[in-house]
Amino acid sequence: MPTVSRICTLLMVTCALISPVFSQTTQASPTKNTVTPQKNTSAVKKNNTPKKRVKNTTQNLQSNTDSQNEIYAPSYSERADVMAQVPEMAQRLHLNADWVKSVIGQAKQLDQVKRFILPAPAGVAKNWNLYRGRFIDPIRIEGGVRFWEANQADIEKAERVYGVPAEIIVAIVGVESLYGKQMGNFRTIDALATLTFDFPTSHPRAPERQAFFKQELENLLVLSHHNQADPLQVKGSYAGAIGMPQFMPSSISKYAVDFDGDQKIDLQNSTSDVIGSVGNYFKSFGWVKGMPTHFPVKINPETANMPALLAADILPSFTPESFQEKGALLELNSPASSHTGKLALIELQNGPNPASYVAGTDNFYVITRYNWSSYYAMAVIELGQAIVNKRNAQ
Repeated sequence: MPTVSRICTLLMVTCALISPVFSQTTQASPTKNTVTPQKNTSAVKKNNTPKKRVKNTTQNLQSNTDSQNEIYAPSYSERADVMAQVPEMAQRLHLNADWVKSVIGQAKQLDQVKRFILPAPAGVAKNWNLYRGRFIDPIRIEGGVRFWEANQADIEKAERVYGVPAEIIVAIVGVESLYGKQMGNFRTIDALATLTFDFPTSHPRAPERQAFFKQELENLLVLSHHNQADPLQVKGSYAGAIGMPQFMPSSISKYAVDFDGDQKIDLQNSTSDVIGSVGNYFKSFGWVKGMPTHFPVKINPETANMPALLAADILPSFTPESFQEKGALLELNSPASSHTGKLALIELQNGPNPASYVAGTDNFYVITRYNWSSYYAMAVIELGQAIVNKRNAQ
């Protein structure tokens, strides 16, 4: 977790994140927050299933209706077991115990948040084509063209500073929040408190995920307190993600940048800060300038050594030579022929139809650090390319 001093130095969260007058002086350099990447997990995830990490997507369409139920949701001030945890939390975070008690006491347990965080029921077939259709659509493509045109100078600047292609930055904002149109209507304190104190035990990774959301709740408290802001006014996704890029509180403290030089970081209203922050996020996780995200690959599942090829999941683990020795064939006389980095076999299942495969590079893996899913990464890549094609056709 970021130290209090680092948080104070780096942060001014978005105006809607905390309050209309929330502000803090920052350094103007867009690279000031570059840090050693800290992955969200300590081990490689078996994560070809689309994850509900910090996104709002379909659930945000329901959140307007569900938010009406927040009025009747129980508050945590009524929970003695929760209130008993406040003194230790406040002491560890160096925060005033009465303030922490007041904030958490006003948080509400939301049943819809617990429903949304659960993965799809066992036995539901993964389907790349269906998942792809949620994001590669005319609305996001045309919106991406408009977003690019409106922010071309900042996008080109971010590409120069961080080395991340413009289309990847634009596509991230499109997938995460439809370019700011779907940033979430849940109070972040309610979402994070619910997932900290009442995380559904039926989740297959309940202990790990509950610990993650507890850290995010604590980050929100620290950010709010040291910026003299009201955490009860923060709104975002059902999982606690905030602003156009849907950053979690810890990601704001580590990767958000003041890209427009106005001495504050605003991830809701400043598209410049959003663009720079997404670029900085990817650079911090090791984006390699000029490296493709993936290559076409030909697979014969009957003859290829599929258990070996899929054992590492999405983590690039094979040299191009060993990759092909195991039956994953790259195109001759193509950019793949000169690739010297390691590769991963990315499997995208298509329900009852044959799976799709690509050879993922280190940059493909970097995209999955934003959302631990190869389906998500491929949707970002293909949306970005669709936006490029639309711009070129005009």
